[in-house]
Amino acid sequence: MYQHSTSDYDIVVVGAGHAGCEAALAAARMGQRVLLLTLNLDNVALLPCNPSLGGPAKANLIREIDALGGEMAKVADATLMQMRRLNTRKGPAVQALRAQIDRKLYQRRMKYILETTPNLFLKEGTVSDLLIHNNRVYGVKIGNTKVTAKVVILATGTYLRSEIFIGEESFSSGPQGQLPAIELGYALEKWLPLVRFKTGTPARVNLRSVDYDKMIIQPANEFFQGFSFETKGLEIEQVPCWLTYTNEKTHQIVRENLHRAALYTGAVKGVGPRYCPSIESKVVEFPDRDRHQVFIEPEGWDTNEGYLSGLSSSLPADVQLELIRTVPGLENAEIMRVGYAIDYDCLDPTLLNSYLQVKEYEGLFTAGQINGTSGYEEAAAQGLIAGINAALYLQDKDMITIDRSQAYIGVLIDDLVLKGTKEPYRLMTSHAEYRLYLRIDNADQRLTPLGYKLGLISEERYREFERKWEAIEKEIDRLENFKLGSTPETNAILTELGTAPIKHGFSLAEILRRPEIKYQDLGRFEALPELDPIVIEQVEIAIKYRGYLEKQEAAITRFRKLEHRRIPELDYAQIPGLSREAQEKLTRFKPLTLGQASRISGVSPADISVLLVYLEGKKADG
Repeated sequence: MYQHSTSDYDIVVVGAGHAGCEAALAAARMGQRVLLLTLNLDNVALLPCNPSLGGPAKANLIREIDALGGEMAKVADATLMQMRRLNTRKGPAVQALRAQIDRKLYQRRMKYILETTPNLFLKEGTVSDLLIHNNRVYGVKIGNTKVTAKVVILATGTYLRSEIFIGEESFSSGPQGQLPAIELGYALEKWLPLVRFKTGTPARVNLRSVDYDKMIIQPANEFFQGFSFETKGLEIEQVPCWLTYTNEKTHQIVRENLHRAALYTGAVKGVGPRYCPSIESKVVEFPDRDRHQVFIEPEGWDTNEGYLSGLSSSLPADVQLELIRTVPGLENAEIMRVGYAIDYDCLDPTLLNSYLQVKEYEGLFTAGQINGTSGYEEAAAQGLIAGINAALYLQDKDMITIDRSQAYIGVLIDDLVLKGTKEPYRLMTSHAEYRLYLRIDNADQRLTPLGYKLGLISEERYREFERKWEAIEKEIDRLENFKLGSTPETNAILTELGTAPIKHGFSLAEILRRPEIKYQDLGRFEALPELDPIVIEQVEIAIKYRGYLEKQEAAITRFRKLEHRRIPELDYAQIPGLSREAQEKLTRFKPLTLGQASRISGVSPADISVLLVYLEGKKADG
């Protein structure tokens, strides 16, 4: 555990992107004295790529951040331009919210929150090295100045020795022309092995040069809630996005110019994201596709800049303009910012434990894209957990882990620290074994009690949370106990609603369990109480999916028996019966629980059985 000493700060957070903001806010709100350092105060909480938040799995992360007491959801709700609910024709497990954000408003609001949070000091400064002695971090260097701290959280994003590529041209730069962290990148090599990843962004165009008549409008949805559970309505006039498609002419231009694309000349050394490919990659890897989607997304209320989602590119500027103008609606498009690819340094996340602490160095935590992830939401989620655990570490309290059955945050961190990643990691719903339970609508039920225990959820909000779930349980109980008789009137209504008559009398819950029946349809049988739409949504999900949820809960119970069995410090080489590979992998990864050990590649079920027997023997020996 941490040994107390006098320092300039309790915690220094390096980088004020989405990971750094959440880490600094969480730690400061938990009573720590936090310094948040950024290369440029004008770029706090920058959204350097798409001006949007959410989507499948990512919206779950935002909701979970909010449920724990983080900030991203509230700032998004306050600065959004459009909100859509995705996958509404599918079940609740894969439904998601996605919002278009005014990127400048988002930055200004987050910066103001940081500036006005007690215990938090936001400053501009370029970190050149870590201060480490006897495998314990004790601060950072800013130029030649030493700033001491008991904990350091690295949240450097894509700035470590970052290099931008536009066709044959390349230069040292962070996203959108910002300063890169060159000196820190070289310094970190003294302490940790680094790998090289790549990402990219499309061109931005002047929306006055776009012909919307040739595109398909993507309107906002009517909605009764935002990302945050505290948002009680959003009264804005939402703006639409627009959809168009590439065509064979677009693809031909790409093919003819691949020799000028940085991704295909060998100039870019980093590995790129599989699920957000450039237009060059899509044309090369999917030659049978005759078109690809292009979404035109506004970047803010007070700008005509538009983001061309789907046209990320490392081609030269002249080729980018040529191919963009082959797309319907973009024939006269004027580029305001050219697209580019960017290379940067990051860590192998298997160097971390589940607390997001570097195993080799006491007091050093990392969060965000330095851990090999892609996306604002993945970064913010890691930042929140790193900030929480840094504060708990300093308070000599047990640090927290979120397991895979509790939240998408747990899936994200578990995947990173146990499996690692050979490309920028993107969280997807398919990664979650228990996604029917890990829905966007119940993140507060799963995580708000923990946020309250940590001091990140206010007393008022927690009482509101309790009232909401009490109302849900009360209505479920009422519907279960409200019996309908098999009368001609009842069966006439059921027939009219498109469902079979009943023979022996059903409860309202049993009627609602039928797929074609909605909660509001129950008003045909009796007067319904006045309930919040959020309560109604939860009641309907709980009743319709009860059987599936019970099966998932049973699976979660089995999972947690292993997941909660802690592993003490062990010399795995001395455990008889373990395979040599298991000994090597367990020594390297240092799993905290049997559940984590079981998910390490190379550790077989037989190895887990041996380990379980060994732990039982140690327990019996006292």
